Amino acid sequence: MIVFDASTLILIAKGEFLDLFISHAGMPVVIPGEVERECCGSKKVLDAVIIQKALDESRITTVTVKNRRLVAKLQADFSLGTGEAEAIALALNEKAQLLSIDDKNGINACKLLGIAFTTAVGILIRSRGKGLLEKPEALAKLALLAKHGRYKDSIIEAARLKLEAKS
Repeated sequence: MIVFDASTLILIAKGEFLDLFISHAGMPVVIPGEVERECCGSKKVLDAVIIQKALDESRITTVTVKNRRLVAKLQADFSLGTGEAEAIALALNEKAQLLSIDDKNGINACKLLGIAFTTAVGILIRSRGKGLLEKPEALAKLALLAKHGRYKDSIIEAARLKLEAKS
């Protein structure tokens, strides 16, 4: 199972490769309730519509996080928002193979807690590596991530070099 935080889910929807990722994930894609609210709750922007469609078609499943104590502890210990804390708690409770998270504090929590994680840029690089995207398309999607994400220039440049290296 792969668990998503809102930031990564929104970014890959804006980067126009959510459907590609889900169709090749090879495992269930799940989100906690707070992430669904953050992604689809009030906005009717394109990324929210794309994510809601995946939920409606059961390609993404929402799971309720029951361990509220763990969520509160994660929030306090790592200065996380509710969505990030729920995603980490869900990954821990369900022994998820992977957590997709782009939040810096959330990534630090994953490192400390021993949770395997990836980011939207990591998903893009992996999709290119698996041959799911040709170089021009992958670079165009990286440009969308650079536009919509809060990435350091060095991260985008390193990703560009990786995407161009795969022939």
